[in-house]
Amino acid sequence: MAQERHQRFKKEKSEFEQKVLDIRRTARVVKGGRRFSFRATVVIGNQAGRVGIGVAKGPDVSQAVEKAVRKGRKFMIDVVVTKSGSIPFEVEAKYAASHVKLMPAPLGAGIIAGGSVRAVADMAGIQNMSSKILSRSPNKLNNARAVIEALKKLKD
Repeated sequence: MAQERHQRFKKEKSEFEQKVLDIRRTARVVKGGRRFSFRATVVIGNQAGRVGIGVAKGPDVSQAVEKAVRKGRKFMIDVVVTKSGSIPFEVEAKYAASHVKLMPAPLGAGIIAGGSVRAVADMAGIQNMSSKILSRSPNKLNNARAVIEALKKLKD
């Protein structure tokens, strides 16, 4: 009986992979002390040309990540990937104080990028790409959003 119940409510494996970019703890001060909540930044993609970023808050980390994944699915974009697993041409984009430059790379080069740029490129299904974060911004969320803006420009 119990086994049947467990089989009925098993979660289906999602077609999307997810990577948690950032977890931040925020606090609000109330009469009895501090109340903590968590902000999660998640990159979600199918590693075949679709990628999105979700940001959400929750009372604990797991709820924040779950909400961020749902938001990431809502705001997914399609990415142009060449046969060699790269991007078609060099592109630059800016989001807030973050400025990134994405460059195509030859077959076998891999993803030459750091931090959030690598995470977004990997989830988008890009295998060969070089990049440079031109700003000095350490903000992972804004850097990831700048990469998304750059990938949107590839459609034009």
